[in-house]
Amino acid sequence: MNQLRNQFYRFMTGRYGVDALSKFLLGLCVAVMAVNLAVRLRPLNLLAMALIVLIYFRMFSKNIQARYAENQKFLGLKDRIAGFFGRQASMGRDLRENHIYRCPSCSQKIRIPRGKGKIMVTCPKCHTEFMKKS
Repeated sequence: MNQLRNQFYRFMTGRYGVDALSKFLLGLCVAVMAVNLAVRLRPLNLLAMALIVLIYFRMFSKNIQARYAENQKFLGLKDRIAGFFGRQASMGRDLRENHIYRCPSCSQKIRIPRGKGKIMVTCPKCHTEFMKKS
């Protein structure tokens, strides 16, 4: 068993291995296979096989710079998407606690806490005062 492990280590030396993009592709492949169990479409079968081939190609590749660049692009895209949904969730929580009004003269957005009754609001940008109900 130890000899088999050593042979595998020698084989993988200088190869790229597994990264975040490979893990994502594996999850996508499992999802496609699960859908294919219910629907039974040949194109889904071919897509799952293509994903498996791509995963192994990336894992055993010796072109480490290219695989690293692919993974970095994936991580950048993933961060942008996660950031977008995080901002949307934060905005939803914020709207439960605050009203968002626009200044009548300069259209600056102003956040006012809910439940304070009628208050005088001063625009931080143009210093216009106006009455709003919170």
